Amino acid sequence: MKSFWLGGSETVRHRFLAFAVCLLGAASLPTPAATAQSASAKGDVIFAADFEGTNALAGWSGAPKLAGGFQSEHSLCINQTTTTQRTLPVERVRGCVLSFSAMIKAENVSEKPKPWNGVKFMAPIVAPDGKQWPAASLDTGSFDWKRYAFTVRVPEDATQMQLCLGLEAVTGKVWFDNVRVVVRRLPLPPPVPRVNAGPVFRGHDLPRLRGAMIRPGIDAAGLRTFGQEWNANVIRWQLTRHAPRGETSFTLANYDAWLESELAKLDAALPLCEKYGLLVVVDLHSPPGGKRTVSGYVGSDGGLFASKDAQEKFIEVWQKMARRYKDSRAVWGYDLANEPVEDEVAESMADWQELAGRAARAVRAIDPKHAIIVEPAQWGSPNGLKELRPLDMPGVVYSVHMYMPHEFTHQGVHDKSGKQWVYPGEIARKHWDKAALEAALRPVVEFQQRYGVHIFIGEFSAIRWAPEGSAYRYIKDLIEIFESHGWDWTYHAFREWSGWSVEHGEDRANTNPSPTPTEREKLLREWFSKNRKP
Repeated sequence: MKSFWLGGSETVRHRFLAFAVCLLGAASLPTPAATAQSASAKGDVIFAADFEGTNALAGWSGAPKLAGGFQSEHSLCINQTTTTQRTLPVERVRGCVLSFSAMIKAENVSEKPKPWNGVKFMAPIVAPDGKQWPAASLDTGSFDWKRYAFTVRVPEDATQMQLCLGLEAVTGKVWFDNVRVVVRRLPLPPPVPRVNAGPVFRGHDLPRLRGAMIRPGIDAAGLRTFGQEWNANVIRWQLTRHAPRGETSFTLANYDAWLESELAKLDAALPLCEKYGLLVVVDLHSPPGGKRTVSGYVGSDGGLFASKDAQEKFIEVWQKMARRYKDSRAVWGYDLANEPVEDEVAESMADWQELAGRAARAVRAIDPKHAIIVEPAQWGSPNGLKELRPLDMPGVVYSVHMYMPHEFTHQGVHDKSGKQWVYPGEIARKHWDKAALEAALRPVVEFQQRYGVHIFIGEFSAIRWAPEGSAYRYIKDLIEIFESHGWDWTYHAFREWSGWSVEHGEDRANTNPSPTPTEREKLLREWFSKNRKP
């Protein structure tokens, strides 16, 4: 889920067009100031640049200049809206987790037209199934030398990777120094199919779970409508913390009080859920240590992968919730973290694969029966399952979120360009139809078949103002695909924000519910009519 007023998958995925220019840089040989070596072990430095010595800028595209450095004579300096890039040795690091770090200083950097613009410290990656734009999140304005870093797992089938530095769609001046790319973790072990002698664990005995995301503010009448009148049989209950811009006062010490206030709302709702036949997914949307997203909620990133205290608190939180709900008949499962993002995994910290395993074992030691639900990094996307291995324990369900193509599903949410996309049709230079959606979900099918596990689609949607009835057709095709593979699913979202609401029509300006059921509402209710109740 996403914020109450915006929703949808997060901004990293919005970098789709913002930095394609970085993919045009040419390969270059190492220089004395920029060295590369074969990565064979954790800690290997595959690239480093301090911009000192002869030909310090050799191999960088464009025309960057040298200026005073961080505790040194030189740094790379850019004082116009442009970028410089160079190719990294992707063939040496496929499947590895890399840590990118640099000292960066800025002067009078203007405000970002879009959240993904600004100072660029980025590593674009090309793979057969698409491009990625992992990057550090940097400030605007002026700031003195500051260390920035991010972490990325390189796809095992990546064909190209670059390092891009500069300014995008903003004015100002920026300096880069002590740029380093280090191997933090080696590739995951090869997938080993598991032979499942018994039935696949689903955590319930119903033919299918079909429902929607629910915001904690929903009232009893809303639960009655959804469970009784609409006949849904599952909700994904968000434990979501919204934060003001530039928040500095909220700490781990405040987390328990916030969580307790949210769990009190869930406690009050569980008897109603049981009354109306709604199983509940407890979704930790805002784990300890996360940072504010562009949609205003605190995500599963930031300190969660950089702070030992945050990781210990994450385990503690799940132990607390497992003790609280282990005997609840309304709870179906525990969604450990919504859309985890490994922006930077500190050297001594657990990555998501390890942290999810630790949390799952802690839960299972307390609660032996409820499902444990695990989403992959990055952002719970279908492709993320390629980089995830099943946890070595019983009772785990795997979940993804489906918003591809993001340009279509989120048109007009964060991007204010006014560009309209129609489904099925040509969307961002690719034809999208039901077959293309099937192809995008192929990693999920392969994961399900290889390991003999159950799949839960925790989120999917299309913005209601998608033109010409497109949202209806997109949602219809997705549900038919989910049903064909036996997946449980929850639509995003019921009575959260009008943009995702099936009770609202296609006119963006009209934020009142439609006086008659929309085609999207009738579609969901037709599928809900097939539900059996717990």
